[in-house]
Amino acid sequence: MSSPSPFSVQRFIAIVVKEFIQMGRDRVTFGMMVGIPLIQLVLFGFAINTDPKHLPVAVLMADQGAQSRTLLEAMKNSRYFEFVREVHSEAEAQEALSQGAVQFVVNFPVNFSRDLLRGDRPVLLVEADATDPASTSNAMGSLNKVLEQALKHDLKGPLAFLDTSAGGAVDLRIHARYNPEAITQYNIVPGLMGVVLTMTMVMITALAITRERERGTMENLLSMPTRPFEVLLGKIIPYILIGYIQVALILLAAHFLFQVPMMGDLGLLLLGVFVFITANLAMGITFSTLAKNQLQAVQLSFFFFLPSLLLSGFMFPFRGMPVWAQTLGEVLPLTHFLRVVRGIMLKGNGLHETMGHLWPVALFAAVVLTIGVKRYRQTLD
Repeated sequence: MSSPSPFSVQRFIAIVVKEFIQMGRDRVTFGMMVGIPLIQLVLFGFAINTDPKHLPVAVLMADQGAQSRTLLEAMKNSRYFEFVREVHSEAEAQEALSQGAVQFVVNFPVNFSRDLLRGDRPVLLVEADATDPASTSNAMGSLNKVLEQALKHDLKGPLAFLDTSAGGAVDLRIHARYNPEAITQYNIVPGLMGVVLTMTMVMITALAITRERERGTMENLLSMPTRPFEVLLGKIIPYILIGYIQVALILLAAHFLFQVPMMGDLGLLLLGVFVFITANLAMGITFSTLAKNQLQAVQLSFFFFLPSLLLSGFMFPFRGMPVWAQTLGEVLPLTHFLRVVRGIMLKGNGLHETMGHLWPVALFAAVVLTIGVKRYRQTLD
């Protein structure tokens, strides 16, 4: 037999056409090739912002003088601070910070304006939720300049000497709560718990039913007198144990390698972990019922993991993103779990502060698992 020519244009074109036909049949892969770059472009171009503005602030206003209002207006005009509520006690202020409802609390003491005009350098206390140093560093760094510029209009004539007094007319004290030394590991290591669980739990379970189908063992499941919910639950339970093993390893590393504090209750953290693992396993099982093969299952898992990583506040400040991106982020379990784990470990949050972030994760798990059960029934048919 004569050997084929070294290169044939016809054979080359035939292979190219064949690949395009194959690509058209595998719509999930084609969608990933188009969708992933598009998601990255939109998120990095519009949603990611390392210099967050309009951070929510609560004010404890014990002084109603003109200078207090001037400073508040100056902080607002800087665009770093947005005053969303007024608190009436230090306890209420601390609760707002611990729940993550506000990023800062500005505390004007009694007779602040009077003491300022007398030259007594009154204290202006600004408390910041510094669990994520990247969210607050620029805003805190701008405060001295903002206050200096704000008082130039008031400190004129007989009061001009106050503007040049040593240290300024106001004794600005900034308390970076929960992470005063701005140690990055305090923020990253607890967050890694959620990232690792999202990546592994979704992907592992996404392969569950597709693996059964590709290995030809699906027929055995179909012949068993089991209900769809029983099969899915039976596939989820073993991976919960694996998830807790991962959590144990991360907690040990956090304590012994990175000296991350554990201010709250470990049992409450493990409860939050259970809800979060369940949500991710439910997502993976649902992907498993949607995918036709293991490659598609992995692709769907990555399609879920990428927005979770970028929109949850793990890599970039959550409040730096536009409203539409924050809205999408609020749907993702990782967003709420990051607040749970950082709140318990760094703030010492209890059940009251934690439940506000646990119920959205539980709701997500219930909805996704319901979809998975319905899809599994269709697979049986």
